Amino acid sequence: MKDRIVMIHGMWGGGWYWEYYRRYFEEKGYQCDTPTLRYHDISPGDLPDPQLSTTSLLEYAQDLQELIYGYDEKPILMGHSMGGLIAQILAARGLAKALVLLTPASPSGINALTYSVVKSFWSVLTQWGFWRKSNQLSYKASSYAMLHRVPEPERKALYEKFVHESGRAAFEIGFWLMDLKRASRVDASQVTCPVLVVAGAEDRITPASVVEKVSRRYSLSTYRKFDNHAHWVVGEPGWEEIAKFTAEWIEGSDKT
Repeated sequence: MKDRIVMIHGMWGGGWYWEYYRRYFEEKGYQCDTPTLRYHDISPGDLPDPQLSTTSLLEYAQDLQELIYGYDEKPILMGHSMGGLIAQILAARGLAKALVLLTPASPSGINALTYSVVKSFWSVLTQWGFWRKSNQLSYKASSYAMLHRVPEPERKALYEKFVHESGRAAFEIGFWLMDLKRASRVDASQVTCPVLVVAGAEDRITPASVVEKVSRRYSLSTYRKFDNHAHWVVGEPGWEEIAKFTAEWIEGSDKT
């Protein structure tokens, strides 16, 4: 059995959205865990737990830290979007053998509020007190921000699986300067494992220009931008190309 990979999903998602990657890597002999973040394990359309509204990135990270403590060895952490930021937080705590960041949200210190990012989150940001409310993007907003490389009707079916997300977590990522807890802070000097950072050239919610800045933070980092890809690299057409590159990188990092 090869290494264990913990796949960490992003906003509005669940462990379900690693379906393609999980199957791909399990066929290669990896043991893959796809945990669902706190308060995300509900049926689409159900009202969220009231506590989700103010759930912090640090609480998501703490839950995963406890999961990792139950393993015999450090796993490879693979995170997508917000899950990529949580993976960075955990790696800075010394909990990763290697780190795979797929179109990741950025830690504090990086200005990620580009035009396309603000447009993606506009319906959330224009709600007064969004930092203490749960939120969910409309189909139109999700299509613009994350799913524009996913064809219909797959896009609609995918959107219908999304659940609500924490306004607190969104605030901690986008407005880190005002966050007294510094929840999105990552001490890059403490990330000593190999890091792969993947960007999509057409990504609007975590633009490639921002993702590249994430890569520059880490001394053992490999950066790769994929043309003809956007944010949903875990399932949009051509995801196999990125999964293959990632698998080859993981195998290479094991030999260094």
